[in-house]
Amino acid sequence: MSRFLIVTLPLTGHAYRAMAIADELAARGHEVAWCGSKAYFRPLLGPDATLFPTGTRLYRDQAGYGMAALKTMWQQYLIPMARFTLPAVDRAALAYQPDLVVVDQHALAGALVAHRHGLPWATLVTGAMELTHPLTALPRVDAWVRAQLASLCREAGVTDVAFDPLVSPYLLIAFTTSALVGEQPFPGHFVLVGPAMLDRPCAFPWELLDPALRKVLITVGTVVTGLAADFYQRAADAVAPLAARVQAIIVGPPDLLPEPPGNVLVVPSVPMLALLPRLDAVISHGGMNTVSETLAHGVPLVLAPINHDQPVVASQVVRAGAGIRVPFSRVLPSQLRQALVTILDDPAYRHAAERIANSFAAAGGAAAAAAHLESSASPRATS
Repeated sequence: MSRFLIVTLPLTGHAYRAMAIADELAARGHEVAWCGSKAYFRPLLGPDATLFPTGTRLYRDQAGYGMAALKTMWQQYLIPMARFTLPAVDRAALAYQPDLVVVDQHALAGALVAHRHGLPWATLVTGAMELTHPLTALPRVDAWVRAQLASLCREAGVTDVAFDPLVSPYLLIAFTTSALVGEQPFPGHFVLVGPAMLDRPCAFPWELLDPALRKVLITVGTVVTGLAADFYQRAADAVAPLAARVQAIIVGPPDLLPEPPGNVLVVPSVPMLALLPRLDAVISHGGMNTVSETLAHGVPLVLAPINHDQPVVASQVVRAGAGIRVPFSRVLPSQLRQALVTILDDPAYRHAAERIANSFAAAGGAAAAAAHLESSASPRATS
C-alpha cells in the first residue's frame, strides 16, 4: 500500500479527473489525501476524505481573448494561487509524508513542495498547452511564461535551473491519446491514458427530450459566463430553423436566454456522461474536459474556442477530422447552423470521433493512470 497526496486546482476540469484517479487508487487499497480549498473540495469529496485545506482564492471570470487572456490567467490566477497555497501544501507534505505527490500541472505549489522535500511527484496534464508546446511558435510569449515560472521558483527557494514545475521528471500523465494530439516523440516517462471521466449526476428534465429529434448540446463551460450570453443567443438563432429535425440543450443560467426557441432547452447543468450517449453533436468552446468526454462517446463537435488552450484543442479535433472550428466572437447564426448541419449529415465526422473514442478506450483512462502512479510510488509497508 502506498500513500498519495493530490494537489489540484478547485476547477471542474481539473478536480474531477483527479477524483476519478483517486477512486481507482482507493479501490486498489492505497491511501489518498487531498490538499486544496476546503470550501470547494469538502462537498465533492465527502466528510471522510483526508483533506489538508489551503484556503480559497477565487478564479474570476476570464474575459478576453488570445495572448491577453493567457497573461491574465498566469498573472491573476496561477502565480498568485501558487504563492497563496504554498505554505499550506508544505505543511500537508510534512504532516502526511506521502510516497508520491500527484500534482495538477497548473497547481504549481505541489511541484515546488515536492521538489523542495525531495519527494517523487507526478504531473497530471489536464490541457493541451504544456503537452504539445504550441507557444514555441511564439518565442516572446513562451519566454514571458518561463520568466513567470522562474520568478516563482526563486521566491520559493528553488534554485535548480533544470527544475520545471510543469513537467515531472518521474511521471507525466496526459488525458489524451495520439489519435487526438498526433504522433509525437514524447519522453519515455510521458504516458497518454485518454480521459479520466467521473460521473456528475444532477437533476435533468429527461421527459422533455423529443425522441424524434436529433440532440445537440451547446456549452461554453463554467468559467466564461460573462462571454456566453451573446454566443448562446446566436446559437439559439442558429438551431431555431432546424426545429423539424434538431433539439438543442444549452447549459447556462436561464436568464442568459430568457426566451429560447421551442426546440431549445436551457438548463443550469447536465449529467454529462449520462446525456452524451443520446447526443448527435456538441457545440463547445473547446475546453479539454468537454471535448475529451464528447469524443470518448464518439460524438463530433463544432468548436468555437475562446482563449487559453482552447484554440489548440480545436485545431487537434479539426486535424483529426472529428469537428469543425468557427470563430467564437464573429460566427453568424447561419454559419454556425451550416457547421452543425455538416457534422450531423456527413458521417465522416462521426467516424473520426469514433476512431478517437476507440483510442481512448484502449488507453485505459483513470484505471491506467492509477496503475502508472502505483508503479511509480515506493510501496508503504503494511502492518
